[in-house]
Amino acid sequence: MQQVLDFWFSDDIRPAWFRSTRELDALIRDRFEATWRQAADGALDHWAGGADGALALVIVLDQFPLNMFRGRPESFATEGKAIAICRQAIDNGLDRQLVGERRAFLYMPLMHSEDLANQERSVALFEAAGLDDNLRFARHHCDLIRRFGRFPHRNAILGRESTTEEKTYLSSGQAFLG
Repeated sequence: MQQVLDFWFSDDIRPAWFRSTRELDALIRDRFEATWRQAADGALDHWAGGADGALALVIVLDQFPLNMFRGRPESFATEGKAIAICRQAIDNGLDRQLVGERRAFLYMPLMHSEDLANQERSVALFEAAGLDDNLRFARHHCDLIRRFGRFPHRNAILGRESTTEEKTYLSSGQAFLG
């Protein structure tokens, strides 16, 4: 658990959180794919009992697969589990034990969800926590789900057919591509 947090919040990794490279994707895959598989199988569920553990588990299940499996369906394979852990942590008040970017990453699975209720909760949580940088993105993600009911940029990865409106959006300069 601590290894995950030390890695993710290190000065070397922070600048790449939302600007990853192939090298970082490979590094995360090499160092943490086995951890991700354990978490996906439930072997690390005991981490969710404390704030730091829940945060580490959410990072493993939500953030790491986006890097490890970029552009592949597996990048979303543990999203549902990450959302469940996030919601449980919030329900148990564990989020209030985290501050700043750590709390933001605990909330991130809700922003990645294709469920409008999760999106709306994401916006409310980021707003209540005063996480304004994240709030801007949460609102944008929520608007996409409200408009399309899903993230259009995932369609090709997940083998979903894009609607005409989604295709128009994806070819526009305003498209969020993930």
